[in-house]
Amino acid sequence: MGTVLPPAQGTVPFPAQGTVLFPAHATPRPGPRARLQGLDCLFCAIAAGDIPSRQVYADDAAIAFLDINPFKRGHTLVIPRRHVDDLLAPDEALTEIAPAVSATARLLTERLGADGVNLLVNSGSVAGQEVFHLHVHVVPRYTDDPGLRALTDRTPGIDLDEVAAALTE
Repeated sequence: MGTVLPPAQGTVPFPAQGTVLFPAHATPRPGPRARLQGLDCLFCAIAAGDIPSRQVYADDAAIAFLDINPFKRGHTLVIPRRHVDDLLAPDEALTEIAPAVSATARLLTERLGADGVNLLVNSGSVAGQEVFHLHVHVVPRYTDDPGLRALTDRTPGIDLDEVAAALTE
C-alpha cells in the first residue's frame, strides 16, 4: 500500500521555482547512488534521490513526482523504482506500477479538484519518449479545459511549489 508523502519524508529538496538546475549546455547526470546500481538514467537518479523532484506519492514498486514542464496543473509522472526502458520491455512493469498510477490519479482529483485525468505513455523515440525509463503521465483535466485536443496545450503560470504543497499537506 502506498502513501502520499509529506514533503519532509518524500521530496528531495528542490530549488526555488525558476532556478536553473543545469546549465543549458549540460545534461543532468545521475549521482553516486544511481551509479552504484550501474544505472545512467535520469529517472533512476530521481528514484535514488540523486536529483531533486517534487515527489507526491511512493510505494514499494513506484514513485510519482510532478513533471517539471507540465501540460496542466498537477501533471505527474509515475515511474517504476527499477529501471525499465519502456512499455515494450519484455517484463510486466506496467502492472507493477498500476496501483501507483491509480492512487496518483485519485490524489490529483481529490486534492486539486480535477474533474478527470488522462494517462499517457510514450514508448520509443518515434512516439515522443524522451527519457528512456518507463513513465506514465497522469494529467489532471478540468471542465474549463476539456477534450483530447487540449491535452498538450500547456496551461501558463503553473506554480509547481503550490501544487506540490496542495498534494502533500
